[in-house]
Amino acid sequence: MTGRIAMVTGAGSGIGRAVALGLAGAGYAVVLAGRRRDRLEAVAEVVRARGAEALPVATDVADADSVARLFERTRDAYGRLDVLFNNAGVFTPGVPVDEVSLADWRASLDVNLTGAFLCTQGAFRLMKAQDPRGGRIINNGSIAAQVPRPNSAPYTATKHAMTGLTRATALDGRAHDIACGQIDVGNAATEMTEAFVHGARQADGSLRPEPVMDADHVAQAVVYMAGLPLSANVQFMTVLATKMPYIGRG
Repeated sequence: MTGRIAMVTGAGSGIGRAVALGLAGAGYAVVLAGRRRDRLEAVAEVVRARGAEALPVATDVADADSVARLFERTRDAYGRLDVLFNNAGVFTPGVPVDEVSLADWRASLDVNLTGAFLCTQGAFRLMKAQDPRGGRIINNGSIAAQVPRPNSAPYTATKHAMTGLTRATALDGRAHDIACGQIDVGNAATEMTEAFVHGARQADGSLRPEPVMDADHVAQAVVYMAGLPLSANVQFMTVLATKMPYIGRG
């Protein structure tokens, strides 16, 4: 893996942090993107302590100029990009669909979908132009796209759209040796899912505790996807806590 470059968005915490450390452990130099520079610097310190290179770049993925600067920094520092993990995302307040504010709807679209689109564009352009050309884009989807939670219309809609972006990018990438796949995660233990162990809203309106899994298991899966030759691709992978209420009636 020596000399390979990976970029992780939302790298300051949760799944993004775990994946960044996993890729660093596999020998990648890692570009760390996220809104909070202090968190990125903290992750960079851990990466460097483990003997890998890290480039923290404060980035708002919903802002086209900010994303453009992210890819300029990456190109200037390394000259190429081999893997992009589109991970940055937000949850907005959980309310019924008729109570969702337009501001929350747009915030979900801006970060979860437009952010992934802008970063995909930046990676695609760089991967097409570099020598040797090509690379891999891995999108963080969600099982919510097919099995939504109550009161989650904005998040669910963006993750359903992410699947469309994954498929379209995979198709457009064929001619340029750019592979695109998606990992759908269920109940990784992060700041966003802390409340699940105490009670998560179910389809019948009840609150029930749900099992979670270590985010490192997601990282291991992403490292596997990233490490494949470009002649092979994991199009979709689902990784979830075994006993979470997902299969059948839960």
